[in-house]
Amino acid sequence: MLAWSIYISFAGALVAALLPKGKPAAARWWALAVAVAGLAIAIADYATHMGAGREVIVDVPWVPSMGVHFLLAADGISRVLVLLTGIAAVAGVLFSWNVELRTNQFFAFYLALIGGVYGVFLSGDLFLLFVFYEIAIVPKYFLISIWGSTRREYAAMKLVLYSFVGSAMVLIGLLAAYTTAGSHSTTLAALAHAGLPVSFQMWCFPLVFVGFAILAGMWPFHTWAPTGHVAAPTAASMLLAGVVMKLGAYGCLRVGIGLFPHGLDPWGFSFIGLGSWRDVFAWLAVIGIVYGALVALVQTDFKFVIGYSSVSHMGFVLLGLMTLNQIGLDGAVLQMFSHGVIAGLLFAIVGRVVYDRTHTRQFSELEPMHLSRRLPFAAWAFVFAGVASMGLPGFSGFVAELQVLVGAWQANPWWTIVSGIGIIVGVAYIWRAMQKAFFADTLPSAHELESEHAHKFDPITWPEIAGVALLGISTLVVGLYPRILLDSIEPAVKALLAGGAQ
Repeated sequence: MLAWSIYISFAGALVAALLPKGKPAAARWWALAVAVAGLAIAIADYATHMGAGREVIVDVPWVPSMGVHFLLAADGISRVLVLLTGIAAVAGVLFSWNVELRTNQFFAFYLALIGGVYGVFLSGDLFLLFVFYEIAIVPKYFLISIWGSTRREYAAMKLVLYSFVGSAMVLIGLLAAYTTAGSHSTTLAALAHAGLPVSFQMWCFPLVFVGFAILAGMWPFHTWAPTGHVAAPTAASMLLAGVVMKLGAYGCLRVGIGLFPHGLDPWGFSFIGLGSWRDVFAWLAVIGIVYGALVALVQTDFKFVIGYSSVSHMGFVLLGLMTLNQIGLDGAVLQMFSHGVIAGLLFAIVGRVVYDRTHTRQFSELEPMHLSRRLPFAAWAFVFAGVASMGLPGFSGFVAELQVLVGAWQANPWWTIVSGIGIIVGVAYIWRAMQKAFFADTLPSAHELESEHAHKFDPITWPEIAGVALLGISTLVVGLYPRILLDSIEPAVKALLAGGAQ
């Protein structure tokens, strides 16, 4: 059933491209119908297979001479991320309801991107995964360069260059693994059990891991992310932070750790306290957590705050992967879902609800507007999303980050101690953004009151309310009852730790 999420998305993209240019409403409703169909498939499959093991969905020889298969498979990790993609896809369409420029082409690229993301999460063949990975990158360029805002062409090109450099590193590593294995098969399961030499894994693992981690926003290769987030239109920002960055993290887990587990073994010597690639990438993740939070704290552009916060929160995903224990990896996967819905909600509020009405993202210009009074829905929606981003109990971020920190403590207490600085600063930058954008303590003058009365903002629309509700309920449900996802994540992580890639 899950395979249809891919097929419907690509077919929907083709139909959207062929729709009449002068009928934007038709393109919107079509895109929403396709996105809802994908989400319905994801929910139905998840409800049916909750806690189930790996299932092969489709297995057809594609390039028999090389052992390449069109192999789609799903386990608990895949199903959780497919569910995230469905939620993000529907929310992104709702927050793009006001797109007027070449609407049919916008949604054609949008649905093609969604199809590529579904494909990555469901690929059981390494070559197929790489193909879908590249497909997911291409539409991002056009979405940002055509429909973006601040330095859009620069941001789009930077994203593509970083992505393709990472892809080249991944491709070199995968070709080397295929040749070394001599298995004449590119399926993940076959390569994982091909007995790749430890010496080979030691140099191939960092190559592949970094290649994927670039898209996951790992410090110091993160600079494309805030630039891309700010330049992208709202839906593209939501997808970039919500699911595209998860492609990189998923590749780090499924391919990097799954195929090259011995690449994380100790080197046999120590350099400035680092004795393995595990230590190196764990500390890079910790630096990313603290650095992203500190930079977010001093931003004057509202959207840059959320952009750098994504770098910080993705650091928890990468740190969880490097714990190499059950609770840490569970937390990493749960954090992928949690950050996807919370970051999507934050970008939607800032980019669509606030910016499209005020036409500014600068705190100095937002403060005198007193948005808590003039846009109360935006203010309280941001308060909700902000406390979720802080990781307060009751929201998905709390459970995810707590598991990562417990797993990190078991591996190396210093990782947890330093990461705690990032959590504290995270509370500060969210509180600062909340106060400056919505709850400034300056009293409006008589002239400002007259101006506010004369220039009322457009009312909140039903797509905005529906989008906020969808994302908000998602993080709340998982926060209050995390077993709904952990019951699927835990057995999949346990299988991966026990036997490599599946």
